Amino acid sequence: MNTYTDSSSQENQESDFNIREQVEKYLIHWKWFAVAVFATLLLAFLYLRYATPLYSASTTILVKDDKKGGLSTELSALSDLGGLGGAESNVDNEIEILKSRTLVENTVEKLKLNVAYVMQGRVKSAELYTASPIDFIYLPNKEIVENNNSETFTVTSVSAATFKLAYLEKELGVFKYNTIIDTKVGKISVTKTIFAAEKDNQEFEIDCIYSPVAKITAAFKNKLVVSSLSKTSSVVELSIVDAVPARAEDFLNTLVALYNQNAIEDKNLVAEKTSDFISQRLEFITNELTDVEKDVEGFKNQNSLTDIESETKLFLENASDYEKQKIETEIQMNVVASMVQFLNSSKPDDLIPTNLLSSGANSEAGSLIGEYNKMVIERNRIAAGATLENPVVQNADKRINALKANIAQSLSRMQSSLSIKKRNLDREGAAIGGRKSQVPRLEREFRIIDRQQKVKEALYLYLLQKREETALTLAATEQSAKVIDSGLSSDIPVSPKKMIVYLGALMAGLLIPFALIYVADLLNTKIKNRGDVEKRLNIPFLGDVPRSESHEELISMNSRSSSAEAIRMVRTNLEFMLSSTSEDKAKTIFVTSTIPGEGKTFLAVNLAGTIALSGKRVLLIGMDIRNPKLSEYLPINPQGLTNYLTKSGTKITDFITKLDKYEHFSVLASGAIPPNPAELLMSQKLTGMFEDLKSQFDYIIVDTAPVGVVTDTVITAQNADAFIYVVRANYLDKRMLRIPEMFYKDKKLPNMSLVLNDTKIMKKGYGYGYGYGYGYGAEEEVLPWYKTLFKK
Repeated sequence: MNTYTDSSSQENQESDFNIREQVEKYLIHWKWFAVAVFATLLLAFLYLRYATPLYSASTTILVKDDKKGGLSTELSALSDLGGLGGAESNVDNEIEILKSRTLVENTVEKLKLNVAYVMQGRVKSAELYTASPIDFIYLPNKEIVENNNSETFTVTSVSAATFKLAYLEKELGVFKYNTIIDTKVGKISVTKTIFAAEKDNQEFEIDCIYSPVAKITAAFKNKLVVSSLSKTSSVVELSIVDAVPARAEDFLNTLVALYNQNAIEDKNLVAEKTSDFISQRLEFITNELTDVEKDVEGFKNQNSLTDIESETKLFLENASDYEKQKIETEIQMNVVASMVQFLNSSKPDDLIPTNLLSSGANSEAGSLIGEYNKMVIERNRIAAGATLENPVVQNADKRINALKANIAQSLSRMQSSLSIKKRNLDREGAAIGGRKSQVPRLEREFRIIDRQQKVKEALYLYLLQKREETALTLAATEQSAKVIDSGLSSDIPVSPKKMIVYLGALMAGLLIPFALIYVADLLNTKIKNRGDVEKRLNIPFLGDVPRSESHEELISMNSRSSSAEAIRMVRTNLEFMLSSTSEDKAKTIFVTSTIPGEGKTFLAVNLAGTIALSGKRVLLIGMDIRNPKLSEYLPINPQGLTNYLTKSGTKITDFITKLDKYEHFSVLASGAIPPNPAELLMSQKLTGMFEDLKSQFDYIIVDTAPVGVVTDTVITAQNADAFIYVVRANYLDKRMLRIPEMFYKDKKLPNMSLVLNDTKIMKKGYGYGYGYGYGYGAEEEVLPWYKTLFKK
């Protein structure tokens, strides 16, 4: 392992290294993940094996809705009367009705869903919905009703005619079927069903669970889902999830049937109320119409009218004729008076005008005037050839005068006749005038009565029509919902879903060890690897020594364990560090740590042995005189350094032991534990000892006391050429790394470097310690057969 790695390349690889380190932190515990995944999948299998599956059932209906494309509305008796008509159907309103507690409660009561029949199994119980051999009828007492709790009764068959009843695991006795049992919790009756014949020769034990209807209603109401499939249609889907598919189907079908039944009853009730209302109104309108018709009859009788419009028209025509007659009469009277005056003043030879009298006025006067004019013309013709004394002329004059007298009488009679006619017309005119002034009033009064009559007649006819429509509605009521698809349950349970459960179990199997490792790592303040050290310290790093795979305390020439290879790597890096040290004297290397137990003695012993195996003369000195540990690794003389320092006249060579198996390996034990170790190590004799020994050996490895506990090592630090500071992985707290950092910054320990001890080797060559134990002669530990299952 090369300690002197280029810092820039190290920084470039830091990000990748951190990611890889985090991944490897979990990969090394792959067995935990495998066991956790296996355990969670096994639990998932057991859960799926014994969990009660839930099935989804659904039904689709077409709800009547006038605003959408639903069923056509039924005949509504008063639909065209505005405020009197009912509100139009709305899908949202119908959905709320379908979800209503009342409708669900009626469904629960009809299907008797508040009583469940459960047959207990060895592990799992089964609910008997349609195949129960018994029918349990329970009338709870007041106390049970007030408690609103479920009650469980156990029915055990005894014979074909008797059964044993238990309540709260307490036997109430043996009873016969089809009898009423009076208990302290209420009255009970158990009857056989058609499925009882299948179990006549079999014993059965069934738990009859009675629950309050309100409780079961709330449960089913919460499970019921009613939704519109489209905003533009009135198709509604009802679905429910239940453990018993048949029960879910029956619930939905019964719910829809009750919904339609209630809707029909509501419509019939409305129709009946409407029919009653129409009948009452018809009776009332009939009476009113009779009264109005009587008023019309009385009005016509009183005013001598049959048809006021026709009679008024005729009256107006007669009035117009009267005016014409009156004018003509007055004209004729004036003409007659003029003719009488003309006749009285006329001469015998004068002609009387013939065209002044109307053709129909007086035919007698007209004919006389005509005859008179003929005679005058004849007389004038005769007189033109004769004298007035002519008898013919005189005779003509006589006849003319006689005829003139007749004409005068005729005109006189005509005047009398016209006067009478005028008086009659005047009387008639007065009557017509009075009648004419009454026509608007009569017409107005008649229109008022006639209007009432027409309104009553129209309303009467309308009510007759609506009565027939209402009768038709009662005779042909339609359902509010048409069933498109009846209730059908799924064959595959909706819960638990196998894929989701297994996927969740797999995720849990991965997350549980991940979380445990993460939390353990988060709570673990110990140093784990080289990265923890390098992130916190700037001290040169010699290498890391993995946990020893063998039981040997001291490495040998043939050792190929990972720890042996790591110590050889430390030796190599140490030679680079001490390359500037003079070759004339021994290179003195102190080995220390922060606290006891970090493996400094182990490293010192094996480092000395490794250097000795390379042919160098090595002396290992135990200078941890407070807590000596060399004797645990090496067979050495119990007397040593302290004995030399406390006794005068002794030679250091008298206390040095040479190991038999190592040609160049010598050891100086720490000796007896002194009462004043610090003062003893401060003696000049110790400094002189090192000067003498440096000329006799190539390397002096010194096992010193922990610097975080005592000051012994700092006192003797001037005798060292280099310090190896041992930090044990998974042992030393990260917060204690400030101690070696302080010594390094203050340069209290010369040429200080760091070794990480007891690290864990990452599998597949990852991590620190890669390649340790690689090569010929490497020993492989023989594992038991069951451990090889996890070894690749």
